[in-house]
Amino acid sequence: MTARIRVLLVAAAALIAAGCASRPTSIDAQWMSPTIAGSGKVQNVLVIGALRDTTQRRLLEDRMVEELGAAGVKASVSHRVLGGGEVTEDELRAAAAGVGATHVLISSIAGMTTDVRVTPGMVTGPGWGPGWSRTAPMGPGWRGMTSYYNTAWSRQIPPEVRTIQMLHGDTRLFDVASLEVVWSVATTTRTSGSNGNVTGLIDQFARLIVATLKDDSLIKSSP
Repeated sequence: MTARIRVLLVAAAALIAAGCASRPTSIDAQWMSPTIAGSGKVQNVLVIGALRDTTQRRLLEDRMVEELGAAGVKASVSHRVLGGGEVTEDELRAAAAGVGATHVLISSIAGMTTDVRVTPGMVTGPGWGPGWSRTAPMGPGWRGMTSYYNTAWSRQIPPEVRTIQMLHGDTRLFDVASLEVVWSVATTTRTSGSNGNVTGLIDQFARLIVATLKDDSLIKSSP
């Protein structure tokens, strides 16, 4: 392998890594019912964030509604018509009917995993020989006390431990008339490295979900 090819491969790997790092949420699997595939565009949606944290629920619903609205879909947040916690089927139906929704989009957290990656440390052996001083060489090896100390310090590389926390999401689109799931996606969101920026994670998640709905031709491709 030539040096040029090695450089190109390294650069490509860096670009791929940077791209993955900039997209904390990825889609693991998706499914669409043949029923909705041939029924035209989704026009009116009630968005529900099935999250216990009320602030995160509101953030998610607001951003999802904004993204859907930009795509030409009428959408409503559930936190204005539904309280937190469990609801009955009648309450959910009434909430959907109250905003005129034909579909309900529900996002939830299905689970969480933690990936611990350990990079072993390394300690190299000392240089050969007793060393020498500046004035009287005593053999090959290192030069003086300072050089020996610095060499001893630099040859010790501590191990690195990285913990990556991942949230596994489940988003489903329901038809209000039949109460059937007509579209769903499974996602994984890496929370590590986000510096606690929940808003940024929610923004990217909402954009990804709406973009996938567009790709599946369930909503308009452009406003």
